[in-house]
Amino acid sequence: MYKRKKKFWAKHWDVIALDTIASLLALVIALFFRFNRILIVDVIPHEYIYENILIMIIFSCILNAALRDPYTGIVHRDKWQELKAVVVHSIVNLGGVLLFLYAFRYSNRISRSVILAWFVLMVFIMFSFRIVFKRVVRFRKHDDSTKSTMLIIADSETINHCLSQLTGSDYMEYKVVGCCIIDKDWVGKRIKGVPVVGNCDSVFEYLRTNVVDEVFIDGKNRYSEELLAERLTDLGCTVHISLIHTEHLMKNRTIEYYGDYITMTTSMHMASNREAFCKRTVDIIGSLVGLLICAIAFIFLAPIIKIQAPGPVFFSQTRIGKNGRRFKFYKFRSMYVDAEERKKELMDQNEMNGLMFKMENDPRIFPAGHFIRKYSIDELPQFWNVLIGDMSLVGTRPPTENEFVLYELHHKARLASRPGLTGMWQVSGRSNITDFEDVVALDTEYIRNWSLGLDFHIILKTILVVVKGSGSK
Repeated sequence: MYKRKKKFWAKHWDVIALDTIASLLALVIALFFRFNRILIVDVIPHEYIYENILIMIIFSCILNAALRDPYTGIVHRDKWQELKAVVVHSIVNLGGVLLFLYAFRYSNRISRSVILAWFVLMVFIMFSFRIVFKRVVRFRKHDDSTKSTMLIIADSETINHCLSQLTGSDYMEYKVVGCCIIDKDWVGKRIKGVPVVGNCDSVFEYLRTNVVDEVFIDGKNRYSEELLAERLTDLGCTVHISLIHTEHLMKNRTIEYYGDYITMTTSMHMASNREAFCKRTVDIIGSLVGLLICAIAFIFLAPIIKIQAPGPVFFSQTRIGKNGRRFKFYKFRSMYVDAEERKKELMDQNEMNGLMFKMENDPRIFPAGHFIRKYSIDELPQFWNVLIGDMSLVGTRPPTENEFVLYELHHKARLASRPGLTGMWQVSGRSNITDFEDVVALDTEYIRNWSLGLDFHIILKTILVVVKGSGSK
């Protein structure tokens, strides 16, 4: 699932908040120097007017940002450019406040020295805040672990220009991990420091075995590019195609800019910024509530687990997350400590066709473990995975490493979104599903048709499944 890049002024809410705080702080300091008091009744003349000005400053800062969009390219500005931008921003704020004073006929009751001092202090404080803030942002943007990974597919004539455009800045939201040359076999070489990891024949094998979030295609044959993009999209990749124009408009498309390229971006599903924000907010709130329930359950489960199956209370395992990322997955232990070793002996009794293991009356489960699994209590520690962002409340269940290495290419499509505590197939009669291909179909259906409403529907159905005790078996 791909989140569209933010293109509206509210994406700079952090800088807007800093500028607003700087403007308010400047007025408070100006009042202190002028009256040696800060908004104390009967000490500052017409104190209610200054209180109204504080409110007006907040509105002025927000309107200033909304109407002018003054933060475009803020990270790339040098100090002198930033100082000029701050002065202009402060003049607009000053104009808004003066207009307010004139409209309400307060201008003859206000200390002009306060207004002048406020303007000067506002420029100084706002400039200082922005310089420090930009250093923090630049430092964070150098952290590759927070970036999406991108693979570039191009021909030998365009690859150099393509890499110079897409790797020329440290402030990109993605990291180029490799490139594929479609008309030459240059595997093993490095171009502008980027390794050539595949060609026309091996690109899909590379995608199957490596973490790739996005693919950028730059070539001469528009028709073959679109066929390639369609296949990559079906595999769960987000695809960017360099464009001048295109005759075949693809589903879930948006126009974006990478360097001097105009691209058409397509993905299995595209979430708006508002949808992505709401989903993550629900995840955080839900995980906090879930962790509280988990803490209560721990008090009762810990001694039972220790008595019936001596060993750790929690079971941890490396699982495969979004697009092949590995993360530590937690559960309350419901099996004996040697469960993983005994699994090999039971594989011939697997009731699942494909790359998942399921067995009714699994002998590896200790007595209380059956109750824990029936009501999905063992899943509660995964709310921690949701809180830290490895998982979501709703998504696709993460496979084990052993399962993942056996995936066929089309299976990777189910990893196109962040894995979930529950999902489509868990509430679709999973006890009756015995074919892994059916699981893949349900998971890809969820990703293609995702919406906040679908998530809430699945959460409600999950609650009913858990209450009825028809959870994991």
